[in-house]
Amino acid sequence: MSTSDSDTIADTPVDTETAPAENTNRKQPFPRGFLETISEGWADRETVPSPARAQSAFTAARRAAVSAAFAGRRLVIPAGSAKQRSNDTDYPFRAHSAFSHLTGWAADTVPDSVLVFDPTDDGHRVTLYLRERADRTTAEFYADASVGEFWIGPRPSLAGVAADLGIDTDHLASFEPSDDDVRLEDDADLTRFLSELRLVKDDYELGQLREAVAATARGFDDIVADLPRIIATERGERVVEGVFHLRARTDGNGEGYDTIAASGPHACYLHWTRNDGPVVPGDLILIDAGVEVDSLYTADITRTLPVSGTFTPIQRRIYETVREAADAAFAAARPGVKFRAVHEAAMSVIAQRVAEWGLLPVSAEEALDADLGGQHRRYMVHGTSHHLGIDVHDCAQARREMYYDGVLEPGMVFTIEPGLYFQIDDLTVPEEYRGIGVRIEDDIVMTADGPVNLSAGIPRTADEVEAWIARLSS
Repeated sequence: MSTSDSDTIADTPVDTETAPAENTNRKQPFPRGFLETISEGWADRETVPSPARAQSAFTAARRAAVSAAFAGRRLVIPAGSAKQRSNDTDYPFRAHSAFSHLTGWAADTVPDSVLVFDPTDDGHRVTLYLRERADRTTAEFYADASVGEFWIGPRPSLAGVAADLGIDTDHLASFEPSDDDVRLEDDADLTRFLSELRLVKDDYELGQLREAVAATARGFDDIVADLPRIIATERGERVVEGVFHLRARTDGNGEGYDTIAASGPHACYLHWTRNDGPVVPGDLILIDAGVEVDSLYTADITRTLPVSGTFTPIQRRIYETVREAADAAFAAARPGVKFRAVHEAAMSVIAQRVAEWGLLPVSAEEALDADLGGQHRRYMVHGTSHHLGIDVHDCAQARREMYYDGVLEPGMVFTIEPGLYFQIDDLTVPEEYRGIGVRIEDDIVMTADGPVNLSAGIPRTADEVEAWIARLSS
């Protein structure tokens, strides 16, 4: 039963002696007999504290770095609250990425929790404040649909969370904010620092990203294998989305972002997430999807498939040009190179090819002029790369000199995702190009020896993609 239809007593005021007088609209009073017996007759539930999580040593090191950077300051990092979807229904809760990065609580985080750094003589005392479990000893157990265990199942105790995360815990009611608090999102320096702290991933993070990529690869295999059903369904894009969702929820926490299942002309819309169109043989379908594992680290991968199983000559020309741009970007990525060089390498290929096809009013060299050019960007308006991690667009609050103008270092994880998009009504291109959109996106980790493509196992070349479809969807 859904919470929206069944929680008719959830918000009723509770009096353990007498039933509430309120009985308006959907709310029902608790009869005396219910109140006198609801806390009785339950078996003891043994609670066995779990050992500290594998990431505890890594999160402790991250908190130590924060403490050193903000000596003498009281820091407040909230997890965030549940967000209303409609009426009394909330969106699935996801903790703030900085909070999760510093605690490792990830998908298990209790809404409204707060991580606090209280300054001491030698650093900070770190405490995680959370709302204690509403078990059978409390009236909330049966009367509060948001936290009561009768409604949502067992929740962690303070002691259990402390053992799990290796962080001291206390009741949320004990947290007292101060006017001098340095608070995430309110304080620009703290927000920036916590974002930049994630630019270089540690070994735990890299392992989680590999798991996310592997799960995503399985999701793409699922889609290819189900192409006949996808084609046969009126809103085949929705089937693509649903097939990937099943994999994401089975092998992880869910999707790291809304899946893009863009077939035919929809592939030319960069953030097409309506996914309500058919998947028609003869067209291409662009699928941009990523599994978010339980630690909240996500993959971000795009493949473009010929629905019929074979590229037309024009589709293949466009597809292989995008792959050439991706390969050029990969070759440009090296330790010590500026991040923007990856984008510049990809755009050089894009400009040269569209100029060769007669689509530009200027030469490729003129189009690549930083001040007066850019004509080729009509067909690829987005950037080639972004950092990837616990957010799909990770480290977004980092300074420009640390991000776009920053230097690539071992441990950085980022995407390479060039594309070409010729919208259905674009009169600057020949008719046979219109309605074709292609993007190839891979997840890259920088090592001391150069870049490694984490998603290289997912077919990339036109020949590999055709063989993939023939192998799985026949």
